[in-house]
Amino acid sequence: MHLGDLTVYHDGRFTRYDDAKIGLLTHGLQYGTGCFEGVRGFWNAHEEELYLLELAPHYDRLAQSARILLMQLPHTTAELIDISIELCVRNAFRGDVYLRPFSYKANEDIGVRLHDVRDAFAIVAIPFDRYFDTARGLRCGVSSWRRMDDTMAPARGKITGIYVNSALAKSEAIMNGLDEAIMLSAEGHVSEGSAENLFIVRRGMLHTPDASQNILEGVTRRAVMTLAREELGIETVERPIDRSELFIADECFITGSAAGIQWIESIDHRQVGDGQRGPISAALIDLYDRAVRGNVPKYAHWLTPAYAQRKAAAR
Repeated sequence: MHLGDLTVYHDGRFTRYDDAKIGLLTHGLQYGTGCFEGVRGFWNAHEEELYLLELAPHYDRLAQSARILLMQLPHTTAELIDISIELCVRNAFRGDVYLRPFSYKANEDIGVRLHDVRDAFAIVAIPFDRYFDTARGLRCGVSSWRRMDDTMAPARGKITGIYVNSALAKSEAIMNGLDEAIMLSAEGHVSEGSAENLFIVRRGMLHTPDASQNILEGVTRRAVMTLAREELGIETVERPIDRSELFIADECFITGSAAGIQWIESIDHRQVGDGQRGPISAALIDLYDRAVRGNVPKYAHWLTPAYAQRKAAAR
């Protein structure tokens, strides 16, 4: 599907992607004054249903990010869920998708500020398969760029301007022949990947950096902790993690809305465990993939079926 053929939602109406225009001096473009979410939808071919994952938590978090930037979302979470469903139906997606809702400062003038600037809002949905090649594990490296500290910019919000921090780390990793970066906090503890949360396995237990390490408190991160506890009987310890612990971990993996769950093969050219997908990572990857496609009824409350109403009406 060509981008120009997509239907998008922009400032209160559905329109073609090519007809949704913003000016070159738009505040959000010039100064990074915007916030966004990344929402996944997973296609179940057997049921011919598109399941949108954890819509309410994503839109609740978007509202929090907007509040940090002195923005007001134009719709409630319930309204945004309905708009997301309608957007997918209008595009008639029959495959995995990625939704990008975002709010941004829309004035076209010069001046760095958050107050007295008009807010705008849009949602774009596109076909989307995999963020990483899942045929092998990731080769990661600890970045020379530290994770943005919350005293400098709000690390717990998905703020557009902050992602230059992630872009620097990601490109550094790629140009060094790696797949992904691992960023440390200002204090030197493990924080997260360029756009993912991180978990390690040690002696059969899961460990992940706590919120004080300037992580984005991920929706997928929370889902993985739930699956580990309820399906594998494994609790997750949230705590500061030192860099050297990455090298002695039995397993290591990252989580995120775009990434899903992806296991790590090596860090700083040191093999993680035996260099193969570990049993806990493998179990969580399988559980997550089945749950997000509607194949684990226990987690149906995570999912919003996009085509359910249309199918019901057809009956």
